[in-house]
Amino acid sequence: MSSDTKLKETRISSEEVLQGDFLHVFRDTVRLPDGEQASREYIVHPGAVMVIPLIDAEDGSVRVLMERQFRYPVGQVMIEFPAGKLDKGESPLSCAQRELREETGYSATHWARAGLLHPGISYSTEFIEIWFARGLSVGESQLDAGEFLEVFSATPQEIFEGCHNGWITDGKTLTGALWLQNVLAGNWTLHWQTLQTGDKGAV
Repeated sequence: MSSDTKLKETRISSEEVLQGDFLHVFRDTVRLPDGEQASREYIVHPGAVMVIPLIDAEDGSVRVLMERQFRYPVGQVMIEFPAGKLDKGESPLSCAQRELREETGYSATHWARAGLLHPGISYSTEFIEIWFARGLSVGESQLDAGEFLEVFSATPQEIFEGCHNGWITDGKTLTGALWLQNVLAGNWTLHWQTLQTGDKGAV
């Protein structure tokens, strides 16, 4: 693989465009590899996690916890894995535990970090850590004010068919389905850790 140096862009100046409740937008002037200048507009994001919660049935089959939620920018109800942004100073595993509990009411005793995805590399610094959870126990959800969603379970095959047929189009959920398919097929390995309910995960 060739060096990244000949592709790298260097920041010359930066201008804050918007500081909202959630989004922080900048416009930078950069120097291109050929010496010319260009403008780059992007969103600074604190990062997030996504959880793929597995429900193990007594017969050995697996179901997966999912959510339905209206997403205003696209104007429709989307099917997603539970997910949420990191609070300041929060570790990804702690965030994964918190988001699963708050959004679905479930807690888990077994956790495994799968990987990392960047959902909007051309316009956002956002990254999403992918976590799997097992050993689920149900409780009460603690949704944020103004947050409305439905929790349901699906078989892995139903999720894969949803990706193929187009009723699942959320980018992070498509990536999560890829991980789920390969983990269940034994192609990709997870390293599980056991946590007691209430334990804080390490970074």
